[in-house]
Amino acid sequence: MPTIPHATPEERQAAILSMLAESASVQVAQISEAFGVSRVTARADLDALARAGKLRRTHGGAISLSKTLTVSIQDKRVNVNAEAKQAIARAAIGFVSDGESVLVDSGTTALEFVRALAAQHTGVTVVTDDFSIADYIDRSAPSLEVIILGGSLRKGHRYITGPLTLRMLEMLHPDKAFITPTSYVPGRGLMTNNQEMAELKRSFLTCAKETYVLMDASKIDAPGLLWFGTLEQVDTIIMDADPNGIVAAEAEEAGSRLLIA
Repeated sequence: MPTIPHATPEERQAAILSMLAESASVQVAQISEAFGVSRVTARADLDALARAGKLRRTHGGAISLSKTLTVSIQDKRVNVNAEAKQAIARAAIGFVSDGESVLVDSGTTALEFVRALAAQHTGVTVVTDDFSIADYIDRSAPSLEVIILGGSLRKGHRYITGPLTLRMLEMLHPDKAFITPTSYVPGRGLMTNNQEMAELKRSFLTCAKETYVLMDASKIDAPGLLWFGTLEQVDTIIMDADPNGIVAAEAEEAGSRLLIA
């Protein structure tokens, strides 16, 4: 790639986005060579674009938010219902105050929540089992602190689970918990597809002072094998839409609040 000398930060960052549009991923070394800048400067450009929500930082580079890479299950889902997830995230951060501690579940909706949180709040401590969330905070969210739960890595999914994770969770009492189910089955409740994750999510529902569920409308009656909780255990459900008022009716009966983002 030919060198583009004397480019301003704005010109470099625009060009980086063009590179991502073509290849979906870019490395720090590529940027350094293309613009004749140090790797420190290249990382700073990527960090600035990540804070602006234009790309997602990875180890040694970045990936596009508009293209899907086969990196993990989460990366495959990063663009599914993206606008709905972002709307839910923007609504959810309104329940958080600076300096609080929040437990954040794994998944792409949870990652959107943390991105929105970083843009609006400072001094918040995020407790999570999700490697992608912890990595994002480490690289792109200096206003947030992170505690990552220990345990076994579920390969291909980038989250931690197992008995050690549950044991560590017993020592914590965050102000708020934000939970992302795989599906919501009317008449049954909150569902997921992995046994160890179901056990962990059950603990998530009971460990914080206040509990929130974040889910887009596609989760209603979606496939979900394992039950982990009901709306009676949830303070607020935040969704982008509630077709036919299904969740609203069950939330009212359960004494929970439904917020449409």
